[in-house]
Amino acid sequence: MKARVTVTLKTGILDPQGKAIEGALKSLGVDGVASVRQGKVFDIELAATDKAKAEAALKAAADKLLANTVIENYRVELLS
Repeated sequence: MKARVTVTLKTGILDPQGKAIEGALKSLGVDGVASVRQGKVFDIELAATDKAKAEAALKAAADKLLANTVIENYRVELLS
Protein backbone atom coordinates (compact mmCIF):
# COMPACT_ATOMS: atom_id res chain seq x y z
CA MET A 1 0.00 0.00 0.00
CA LYS A 2 1.32 3.45 -0.90
CA ALA A 3 0.69 6.54 1.15
CA ARG A 4 1.64 10.19 1.23
CA VAL A 5 2.10 12.32 4.35
CA THR A 6 2.15 16.06 3.66
CA VAL A 7 3.50 18.32 6.40
CA THR A 8 2.95 22.10 6.34
CA LEU A 9 3.49 24.94 8.75
CA LYS A 10 0.45 26.04 10.72
CA THR A 11 -1.16 29.35 9.83
CA GLY A 12 0.56 32.20 11.63
CA ILE A 13 3.96 30.46 11.86
CA LEU A 14 6.69 32.44 10.09
CA ASP A 15 8.14 30.70 7.04
CA PRO A 16 11.55 32.20 6.18
CA GLN A 17 12.29 29.52 3.59
CA GLY A 18 8.98 30.23 1.86
CA LYS A 19 9.83 33.96 1.85
CA ALA A 20 13.24 33.21 0.31
CA ILE A 21 11.60 31.08 -2.40
CA GLU A 22 9.05 33.82 -3.03
CA GLY A 23 11.83 36.36 -3.51
CA ALA A 24 13.78 34.02 -5.80
CA LEU A 25 10.73 33.37 -7.97
CA LYS A 26 10.12 37.09 -8.33
CA SER A 27 13.79 37.71 -9.22
CA LEU A 28 13.49 35.00 -11.90
CA GLY A 29 10.62 36.94 -13.42
CA VAL A 30 7.79 34.63 -12.36
CA ASP A 31 4.80 36.96 -12.36
CA GLY A 32 1.82 36.84 -10.02
CA VAL A 33 3.48 35.18 -7.01
CA ALA A 34 1.63 36.54 -3.98
CA SER A 35 3.22 34.30 -1.33
CA VAL A 36 4.93 30.94 -0.87
CA ARG A 37 4.67 28.48 2.03
CA GLN A 38 6.95 25.47 1.97
CA GLY A 39 6.44 22.03 3.46
CA LYS A 40 7.54 18.41 3.32
CA VAL A 41 6.12 15.39 1.49
CA PHE A 42 6.81 11.80 2.52
CA ASP A 43 5.90 9.01 0.09
CA ILE A 44 5.75 5.81 2.09
CA GLU A 45 5.15 2.24 0.97
CA LEU A 46 3.63 -0.07 3.58
CA ALA A 47 3.29 -3.84 3.65
CA ALA A 48 -0.09 -3.43 5.38
CA THR A 49 -3.35 -4.35 3.67
CA ASP A 50 -5.78 -2.96 6.28
CA LYS A 51 -6.42 0.69 5.39
CA ALA A 52 -7.58 1.69 8.88
CA LYS A 53 -4.49 0.19 10.52
CA ALA A 54 -2.20 1.74 7.92
CA GLU A 55 -3.73 5.17 8.42
CA ALA A 56 -3.45 4.85 12.20
CA ALA A 57 0.21 3.81 11.91
CA LEU A 58 1.00 6.74 9.63
CA LYS A 59 -0.74 9.21 11.94
CA ALA A 60 1.29 7.84 14.86
CA ALA A 61 4.49 8.19 12.81
CA ALA A 62 3.60 11.77 11.89
CA ASP A 63 2.81 12.64 15.51
CA LYS A 64 6.07 11.13 16.79
CA LEU A 65 8.57 11.80 14.01
CA LEU A 66 7.48 13.31 10.71
CA ALA A 67 5.87 16.51 11.99
CA ASN A 68 6.51 18.91 14.83
CA THR A 69 2.86 19.19 15.82
CA VAL A 70 3.48 22.36 17.82
CA ILE A 71 4.12 24.32 14.61
CA GLU A 72 3.11 21.93 11.81
CA ASN A 73 -0.04 20.27 10.48
CA TYR A 74 -0.02 17.04 8.51
CA ARG A 75 -2.33 15.20 6.15
CA VAL A 76 -2.26 11.44 5.51
CA GLU A 77 -3.44 10.13 2.13
CA LEU A 78 -3.68 6.45 1.23
CA LEU A 79 -2.87 6.24 -2.48
CA SER A 80 -3.48 2.54 -3.16
